[in-house]
Amino acid sequence: MLIADEPTTALDVTIQAQILELLKELVDQEGTALLMITHDLGVVAGLCDQVNVLYAGKTVESAGRRELFGHPTHPYAHGLLGSIPRLDAPRGEPLTPIRGSINDRIAWADGCAFAPAATGTRWAA
Repeated sequence: MLIADEPTTALDVTIQAQILELLKELVDQEGTALLMITHDLGVVAGLCDQVNVLYAGKTVESAGRRELFGHPTHPYAHGLLGSIPRLDAPRGEPLTPIRGSINDRIAWADGCAFAPAATGTRWAA
């Protein structure tokens, strides 16, 4: 197993592509298991089969890549995907920010730390 923690961060696009191709070769040709830790959803979309979304250090959603990108179930995962710029979006359409900050939620020992940000959304209890 290879654990890759932000392997493409701060690299130019050409080097990023080369690193990702090497990782893909290790997985496809050598049968190496890869645990990818990244904030880059483009990398996730292009390389990962199974995705865990973490918030405040806890897994809030675990799904196959297609399932997650097509139908996220947790509001934080939905917020992450909603913050990606889309080429097909109408001109001037704003990105949807994720409300609140992690510091607002650290004290939540029980339940989901993201619950305060979900207030007033379709996920609110």
